[in-house]
Amino acid sequence: MVKSYVGPIRQEAADIRTDKLISAYMTTKVISFHPDLSIYEAMQTLLWNKISGAPVINEHQELVGVLSEGDCLKEIVKGKYHNAITDTGTVGEHMTKNPVTIKTNMTILDAAHFFLSQRFRRFPVTKNGKLVGLLTQTDLMRAMNEL
Repeated sequence: MVKSYVGPIRQEAADIRTDKLISAYMTTKVISFHPDLSIYEAMQTLLWNKISGAPVINEHQELVGVLSEGDCLKEIVKGKYHNAITDTGTVGEHMTKNPVTIKTNMTILDAAHFFLSQRFRRFPVTKNGKLVGLLTQTDLMRAMNEL
């Protein structure tokens, strides 16, 4: 027989405040790239910081794309296939353009539903087109646990 722990973190649904905004839980110190950065330097940054992707912003802090491990992997495979070094090209040439974002005024419950409907583990958070943070599934779990 499997027993599950039901301790202090379990609350009645009526007690949980789900109207709190994601802006209270998002990461605001975000590693980001400029579109002109070399893809090789970006890969090194991802590896060094142990992150799977980062937003790409222009000089006005506007979000112009996202560079993911998948985007980098495509370049590595292409380089290996052609027996070439993988330090060619820029982030802007390899990033995913027009990324899916969320807004700062989204509630944590709405964000949780949004995460479940998408295949991504993190989303850039924008306000007026500018990057202001990053929200991950871990951030949402932390928020729900606090509530």
